[in-house]
Amino acid sequence: MNGPHPSDPPERPADPPAPSAGWQPSCPLPASRYPRVLLGHGGGGRLMQELLDETVLPRLGLLRTDGLHDGALLAPGGPQLAFTTDAFVVDPLFFPGGDIGSLSVHGTVNDLAMCGARPLALSAALVLEEGLPMDVLERVLDSMHAAARACGTQVVTGDTKVVERRTGEGLWITTTGVGRVAAGASLAPWRLRPGDVLLVSGDIGRHGVAVMSRREGLAFETEVLSDSAAVTEPALALLAAGLDVRCMRDPSRGGLAAVLDELARSSGRDLAVREADVPVSREVSAACELLGLDPLMVPCEGRFLAVVPADDADAALRILERFDGCARAARIGVVGDTTGRTVQLENALGVRRGLILPSGEQLPRIC
Repeated sequence: MNGPHPSDPPERPADPPAPSAGWQPSCPLPASRYPRVLLGHGGGGRLMQELLDETVLPRLGLLRTDGLHDGALLAPGGPQLAFTTDAFVVDPLFFPGGDIGSLSVHGTVNDLAMCGARPLALSAALVLEEGLPMDVLERVLDSMHAAARACGTQVVTGDTKVVERRTGEGLWITTTGVGRVAAGASLAPWRLRPGDVLLVSGDIGRHGVAVMSRREGLAFETEVLSDSAAVTEPALALLAAGLDVRCMRDPSRGGLAAVLDELARSSGRDLAVREADVPVSREVSAACELLGLDPLMVPCEGRFLAVVPADDADAALRILERFDGCARAARIGVVGDTTGRTVQLENALGVRRGLILPSGEQLPRIC
């Protein structure tokens, strides 16, 4: 765990030879553009931001805007709709507290919830590797169906492809969802105001630790279960109560740190976060310490961050605490009155440091 991550940029040799007319370093210096895709380009960190901003979005004729969600808002003349799509490549397929089937439903439904929308229908595209055991496929499909029903929706269309055998265990899912946006919802980073309160709906880091422990065959004194779950009901309950929710985000890839960084950059505001107030379970904290992970950067799949005016914060917490998974909902910080676009983390001693995102992610293939 202490060695270089595959997504880290190559290091320059410690003692390069003296320059000469034709000399070139054997290892290239880190660059903002890379000739090939790296694992870190999918991790929610700096490399992924660069890939989206410099390659993916402009070539699709899109621009990153202040109101960008994980879903698009559509208004074709009727009730406003939200539309989103997500691919799932988690390894292993089954992990404590969930599997790729339920995860593919929860991830898509949660993206809709962060737009203020309740799901209407889902589609699913399956990519299966030759040799995949049929009982594995059946377990995943049953899990998808059960998760969709629990979310009040259904997979109504899709596609299936089979690719050549490599390990005989490959199964990947892309899900797309459409949902109806709650009346009056206006959720966007540009709505953040100085003094607004940052709330998190529960303790963080469970999903990443659960997947990592199963993948690496690690056993802890207390098994860590993934937090994979739909957040539709608590998220929409905040809107139904008439609270002026400014913005919501789910901390999946890159964890809570990536969401905070994105909000600071998109809103143009500094954010101040008290690390001691961020809820982390004892078992997740112990696992992260053992594995050398920062809980702020460990992904969640059943939690969300909400930004509300200070006057609405207590009411928002009371609402969240009524729902499963939200017992440890907490205030974790505030929106500052400066426009530095940074996240300042304050430790228990009151010392502040700037949040610096890694290039990639600590845990690849967790969703």
